[in-house]
Amino acid sequence: MDGSDNGVELDDVLTDARRRLAGSPRERLGDWAHARKLLGFGRAPRIVPVGEAWHVGVLLIADAEVYATGDVLRARTEAPRGFTAQAQRERSERAAAAARGGFADGEIVHLGAVPIDLDAVARGEASGRLSCSDGVVLVRWSTGGATRPLADYLDEQLELLGR
Repeated sequence: MDGSDNGVELDDVLTDARRRLAGSPRERLGDWAHARKLLGFGRAPRIVPVGEAWHVGVLLIADAEVYATGDVLRARTEAPRGFTAQAQRERSERAAAAARGGFADGEIVHLGAVPIDLDAVARGEASGRLSCSDGVVLVRWSTGGATRPLADYLDEQLELLGR
């Protein structure tokens, strides 16, 4: 398989999804800021905005890029909390880092979104959650789960969103 038709299918599917999503709210992507010292003191870790995309199932669709989702959290102002579980404490620390980085309290933040190489997928290769088989672009909707055609997956997800 040379993958020559995959690029056309992928472009068409993503163009249609972006058209249907136009006017819908986007969610912002975040990444850890490199801590700098200020007057010799370290700054608290921050998650800063690096882009925005539509959240569609396991994918984040931006104007020109597509990402696999990473961690999803809500920014929250730091406050003393009595968590007993380490995982809860770490999640709260990430939410506070997002608030320190400029996200509004309660805003959804996508941390660790993984870029998908659309050119590789168009050539018939796998990248992130997307792959090709027999000329059809597929999405893997869970780490160990089966794949399904991307066009069907996006159509179903967009219908759930009312798009």
